Amino acid sequence: MMRTLLLLCVTLCCLSVTVAGDSSTSLPEENGVLLLKKDNFNRALKQNKQLLVHFFAPLSGDSQRLALAFRGAAEQLIGSEVKLGVVDISKETNLTKELNATTPPPLRLYLSGDRHNPVPCPVFQSSASIVTWLKRRAGPSADIITDLNQSDRFVASEELVVLGLFKDVERGRVEVFYAAAVDLPDLPFSVTRNQDIFRKYDITQDSVLLVRQVSQRQSQMTKEDLISFITVHQLELVTEYNGQTASRILSSPVLNHAILFVNKTDERFQTVYSDFQAAAASYRGKVLFVMVDVDEPRNGRMLEYFRVRESEAPMVRLVNLTSHVTYHLPSDTLDTPTIIAFCKTYLDGNAQPKMQSEALPADWDQKPVIQLVGENLERLAFNPDKTAFIMFYLPYSEESRSLFPLWEELALHFLDREEVVIARIDASANDFNLSMRERYPALRLFPALHAERVHTFYTLYIHTFYTLYIHTIYTLYIHTIHTIYTHYTHYIYTHYTHYLYTLYTLYIHTIYTHYIYTIYTHYIYTLYTLYIHTIHIIYTHYIYTLYIHNI
Repeated sequence: MMRTLLLLCVTLCCLSVTVAGDSSTSLPEENGVLLLKKDNFNRALKQNKQLLVHFFAPLSGDSQRLALAFRGAAEQLIGSEVKLGVVDISKETNLTKELNATTPPPLRLYLSGDRHNPVPCPVFQSSASIVTWLKRRAGPSADIITDLNQSDRFVASEELVVLGLFKDVERGRVEVFYAAAVDLPDLPFSVTRNQDIFRKYDITQDSVLLVRQVSQRQSQMTKEDLISFITVHQLELVTEYNGQTASRILSSPVLNHAILFVNKTDERFQTVYSDFQAAAASYRGKVLFVMVDVDEPRNGRMLEYFRVRESEAPMVRLVNLTSHVTYHLPSDTLDTPTIIAFCKTYLDGNAQPKMQSEALPADWDQKPVIQLVGENLERLAFNPDKTAFIMFYLPYSEESRSLFPLWEELALHFLDREEVVIARIDASANDFNLSMRERYPALRLFPALHAERVHTFYTLYIHTFYTLYIHTIYTLYIHTIHTIYTHYTHYIYTHYTHYLYTLYTLYIHTIYTHYIYTIYTHYIYTLYTLYIHTIHIIYTHYIYTLYIHNI
């Protein structure tokens, strides 16, 4: 009997030690935030009904800022049923992959221990936003206003507020309002059914008002400010691209465009469109949100330009109208938080462009005119041993196609010169990191050596000599056609030689002396020969065309 009691006491002591050991091995914390790893993540899920996790990227500035807001929120949530935790994705790579947390959003809310279906979070600007979002999820997401005085105080409380006016504040359309309030925690939301407030704003139907306080500084608004404001707000939050809206979209002062390619007959359309529209509200005036129906035959040119196949929809692209580079949403998830996070990353300058390129043709360098694609453009253009003269063209452009014969003739002339390359590239099918502000076809000269000066040299050499010379000869010829026809040989010999000599002298003194002569004597001979032959071909082409036409 004594042995049995002794054994029981030993067992109880061991059990108490085990229990004490379990309680003592609590999850590690720092500033109220759990430090989560692969070996304790499941335990954290079991111990907390609501676990908000920040997948922290140490090298990301956005992630560093979010970490500060995260710690502030943790202090405010002490004692609540929500716990905050952080995973360092640079160290916990296996856990990150298991949780499929390699793409935005960086914050996810895990409920009731379910690690497979986290709730994606919006982009938070502060610790207050995090706390507000969590409270609104628990409900209610908007305060109910019962009279005019309360409404006036709410409108005056912040610079920008959202006021919903609904006849029924419990069900129906107002439910969409409540759902939107959850995902926009940085804005104050209130709702009312008070008829005095309806009458104050001259509203008779369910409506949502976005009310902004006007500061004294805004009284100095200029005409340009007003025009910009009206132009931005004359378009809907999401503007469908079509024949009626195209000109307004392209003339908008907002140059950053988020474009949703979607099939309007797809069963997912309404969900995707609603999320896209909700994201648009956060970036009005910064990003123009545009929708393109891939099922509309007249939008074929848009799909061709952005290289989107109908089968790839729905998808989101971001582009700036002054650039040739597009940015792809790095996720298959097209919900509001993901789109907002993508836009923020883009506006902060941290988005990585996805450079597209045609497949390199097998015979790309076997013809007189080299056919370039995106993947080999810079390698050839900035080759220090070669001078590359490249035409950037659009295959459907008549102006582009009209230059093809001249380009072939120019390439044939320099066929035996290994250091000179005459090439072309389809600008509609390839991305490249060059600013192309001029219209297509665009001609760019990339000189051997010091290729980084291409823009300056191009502007001086091509624009001044090519444009000025052709324009002068063309204008002079039109005004003196009879003289040229009668004294053709004498005119060409006298004026052409004198004009070319003048330009050549200018060229020698402005460029040769200060730039090329000190670097590469043979290089000037190459460029000069290229210049002479290009001018000769184009001049002959123009004279011959005009001569035949007038005859």
